[in-house]
Amino acid sequence: MKSSTDTKIAPSILAADLGRLAEELAAVTEAGADSIHIDVMDGWFVPNLSMGPGMVETVKKYVSLPLGVHLMILDPIRYVEAFRDAGADLLIIHPEATNAFHRSLQHIREMGMTAGAALNPATGPEVLEYCLPELDVILVMTVNPGFSGQSFLASMLPKIRTVRERVDRSPYQIDIEVDGGVDVATAPEVIKAGADILVCGSGIFHHPPYEEVIPRIRSG
Repeated sequence: MKSSTDTKIAPSILAADLGRLAEELAAVTEAGADSIHIDVMDGWFVPNLSMGPGMVETVKKYVSLPLGVHLMILDPIRYVEAFRDAGADLLIIHPEATNAFHRSLQHIREMGMTAGAALNPATGPEVLEYCLPELDVILVMTVNPGFSGQSFLASMLPKIRTVRERVDRSPYQIDIEVDGGVDVATAPEVIKAGADILVCGSGIFHHPPYEEVIPRIRSG
């Protein structure tokens, strides 16, 4: 059985001080972050705009950690190669954002990256049933995507458990990632529900020192 000390932490730079990005990235790396999470929003799929391949390229200059990119954009297959070229290691897409979801996951892997699917709060895990062979990560959103700093939706805990059970019954090695309102207070329940990776924005960047808060979140 996985222990809480195996939990990986992915700081989300949406909540970082972008005017001090290099220092922020160095600090979370030194504090034990396992990867860096980058949210990309197009103003259509979600009501906000943020970042793009240029930001991924910038982050890549400052860290050697894997970069996970969450594409909250329509028709993400158009941008797979651009994010690959910018340095993304993982691309996460939404099933509602494309009519070619399965093909998009395949294309992400063909481009040499790992592939992930994100489940919005209102999206059931059954939508992924026939895509499990193409997945490396399932991201369960515990807020409605689009803005940093939202409150954790405890009603999503049963979904995390359901996704964990489905993955464990399958023959595939898929990590369960959780994003949205994850912090020192909510991490224990998220880990208990079966998460492997915790995406933390405000929960880390608004609660320094990072060398204290990251281990506290990881330990649950």
